[in-house]
Amino acid sequence: MKRKVGYTWRLREVMAQHQVFTATELVPLLRERGIDLSASQVHRLVSGTPERLSLQIMAALCDILSCTPADLVATSAENAGVRKTATGDLPAPPVDNIAKLRPRPARILPEA
Repeated sequence: MKRKVGYTWRLREVMAQHQVFTATELVPLLRERGIDLSASQVHRLVSGTPERLSLQIMAALCDILSCTPADLVATSAENAGVRKTATGDLPAPPVDNIAKLRPRPARILPEA
């Protein structure tokens, strides 16, 4: 069975819990830890959900906010289930039953 995994980026929530309310406040705090990001890059980090994030930035954020990576990223996983087709047909039969689905040759009988 396939599993669908996802995550929620919670940086803004964790920042608010630590009285840091804007991306602008975060820029000098990151710079103190050797992370040189522009204000627009930090804004995107705070307001969006990153697909990639360096571990150095993650470690700096955790240090600034006294939190763990698990506080910043909430993960989820669920079973994907059987995908339905547009016509509502059932999924394809198992391979072992394929012989039963083959067409039989037609027999033509002479007219009597």
